[in-house]
Amino acid sequence: MGNPQEEATQLKNKGNEAFKKQDWPMAVEFYTKAIELYNKEPSFYTNRAQRYCVLGGRCANETAQAYYRRASANTAILHHREALRDWKLVVRKAPSDATAKLRMAECDKIVKRDAFLKAIQVEDAPSAAEGLDLDSIAVEASYDGVKLEKEMTVEFIEDMIKRFKEGKKIAKKYVFQIILAVMEIVKKEPTMVEVDVEEGHEITVCGDTHGQFFDLLEIFRLAGTPTEKKSYLFNGDFVDRGSWSTEVALTLYAYKWLYPNSFFLNRGNHETDDMNRMYGFEGECRAKYTERVFKLFSESFSALPLATLIGKRYFVLHGGLFSDDKISLDDVRKLNRFKQRQPGQSGLMMEMLWTDPQTAPGRGPSKRGVGLQFGPDVTKKFCETNNLEAIIRSHEVRMEGYEVEHDGRCITVFSAPHYCDSTGNKGAFIKIGPDYKLNYTKFEAVEHPNVKPMAYASSGLMGLI
Repeated sequence: MGNPQEEATQLKNKGNEAFKKQDWPMAVEFYTKAIELYNKEPSFYTNRAQRYCVLGGRCANETAQAYYRRASANTAILHHREALRDWKLVVRKAPSDATAKLRMAECDKIVKRDAFLKAIQVEDAPSAAEGLDLDSIAVEASYDGVKLEKEMTVEFIEDMIKRFKEGKKIAKKYVFQIILAVMEIVKKEPTMVEVDVEEGHEITVCGDTHGQFFDLLEIFRLAGTPTEKKSYLFNGDFVDRGSWSTEVALTLYAYKWLYPNSFFLNRGNHETDDMNRMYGFEGECRAKYTERVFKLFSESFSALPLATLIGKRYFVLHGGLFSDDKISLDDVRKLNRFKQRQPGQSGLMMEMLWTDPQTAPGRGPSKRGVGLQFGPDVTKKFCETNNLEAIIRSHEVRMEGYEVEHDGRCITVFSAPHYCDSTGNKGAFIKIGPDYKLNYTKFEAVEHPNVKPMAYASSGLMGLI
């Protein structure tokens, strides 16, 4: 018997093809078959709900089941107010459905929480670092690891990784130190970092790692421990979903502090507050450290660069290309990423973090409900206008760990194998040397302690993942 997730993904792709041909009923049928085969992938529900909406302005089959699908889809993409309206309709039409009542109550809590957070939001809120006096913070007596002084060391990182593997933590003072040091480094970096690969050097480009700490260590085992000559670029989505997100973030940040000029981090759509509240990172920070640790991470995430240009040939960003053909690398260079901390629902930053490629020419609606999809002609024009060989992006699971699309001009790399312990995909990374050829490595997931994905996530999502 084949892999249910892989077979379901193939059915979803057939649904996408039917949608492009405007065969809406057939698209819905393929998505339904995909869900029946594998019901843990939110995009299957999202795609189907959107196609139902196309069929009749709103869900054509106005039954409890149809509203349930749309509510599930909106919950997955964090459109909580829309989801709450549908959950209420489900409960009204199926008052004995206990699961729907639970989802409605959870969604109602989230809507109220979001309204409260918006109400207390201050435009020029003080930094989470304000009043944080590191010199006065004592290291816990129970901490028995290597000490961190004023500078990061290889010895500290090796000991920290060993502690994480054993299920231990590092001192809160050191967590604060690491985040604050990296925040100061990335604030000074441009919105698009530009790097060249010198003789005797290489850079390894990694996609989403999503809190899969033990798979991150497998990347370092296969590709080599970071050094000044072995550069790395992690292309966003370090956190959420996987239940070792603090360990991943702290490891990447420690290497960034140690090698500020050869270890690079792009922001992903999961380095944002709304995603972190729902998909686990905020809860994990609270559980393992403190609320202030999350606030500091949040502030540092908003300072991360949005893209990296490698050798003036490869434009690397988390999501993808833009709604306007006139956008160029110069526009990315000029983008003031500090003007707004969170990407919002529109604009250049949102598109860089959220968009996806499609096989059809032109642009299309996003399967996620946020951003858009761009075709091979869009990629070709962007690359030709900016003298690029290709764009490299992440943001989507690929069963083989990576995929080359759009006549070789759009490459997706995803580095979280067996995503969420359920997908069966391989992970991958890309090595680039001084010749600027792309060398792909695929790898399998490694064993990890028995902690399930989404262990710290909002309970409102547990039924969808």
